[in-house]
Amino acid sequence: MKKAFVIIDNGHGAETPGKCSPDGQLKEWAWTRQAAKALAAELKRRGIGSTLLVSEARDVPLRERVRAANEISRLHDNAVLVSLHTNASRSDGRWGDACGWSVFTAPVASEKSRRLARLLYEEACARNLKGNRSTPAEGYWTASLAMCRDTVCPAVLTENLFHDHAGDAAFLLSSEGLRCIVELHADAIEKYYATL
Repeated sequence: MKKAFVIIDNGHGAETPGKCSPDGQLKEWAWTRQAAKALAAELKRRGIGSTLLVSEARDVPLRERVRAANEISRLHDNAVLVSLHTNASRSDGRWGDACGWSVFTAPVASEKSRRLARLLYEEACARNLKGNRSTPAEGYWTASLAMCRDTVCPAVLTENLFHDHAGDAAFLLSSEGLRCIVELHADAIEKYYATL
């Protein structure tokens, strides 16, 4: 897969407030960095090149992350960007009921972005991670998110379960959960490049 190259954005940094489970066990910034490193290693094992957009723990402004992603994508004709996050349904620091996995594209996303989003959703469904919320018929949500909207390459943002749902948080903190999420992304990315 010489054409394959994935820009992995691991989202928020340590300074972003409120991005953790109510019991403080799961911190989004730490989990996404662990997941990003594991995904990069899995992609390398499959012969797919990648780079981590953010290596440090600090918050890197969206504008800076977008600029860096665009510079990288100009060096790789078929680069895609995957922005990793965990979701939340509450803002009061309490456990919520919403659970499950989701993927987002920009409202004016390219067909390549939408195809990658559909493949990711199919992999999530195959692993019974859909959760308890309704999902659009196409399998992905659209929102004006900078990492999807302002990047020049195909881009998606994944919300990898809810850090304020007790069951989701426990799964994410397990080695099985991390492996599941990493393989979900790697399988979808491999299928995406296999059909280019």
